[in-house]
Amino acid sequence: MLSHKLMLPDGILVLEPQAPLEAADFAAVSREIDPYIAKYGKLRGLLLHTQEFPGWVNLEAVLAHMRFIETHHQQIERLAVVSDNALLVELPKIIGHLVHPEVKHFAESAYDDGLQWLKG
Repeated sequence: MLSHKLMLPDGILVLEPQAPLEAADFAAVSREIDPYIAKYGKLRGLLLHTQEFPGWVNLEAVLAHMRFIETHHQQIERLAVVSDNALLVELPKIIGHLVHPEVKHFAESAYDDGLQWLKG
């Protein structure tokens, strides 16, 4: 399950994975953000907030996640990863050169800093 919220008028998407991700999660997020992107051309930022990455329920979900990234990463200016999880702390180093958004990590206690950076 992927909880999501589009913060208006800032154009910031907050994603909070709470259980293994399903293909339908990415379809639901796309339905919410695609009209905004069509109107404004991009999202200012995406804030990924989680204690740990819960994984995916099946291969279909993995592929849906990859398609979501491929389809949307060019329309996102910044990605803030807010977590104290060791893997997620390293995520900006791993994907920073592979995707369009500028990617930065913030500790769990610095959630508000991550949000302000996205608004920057």
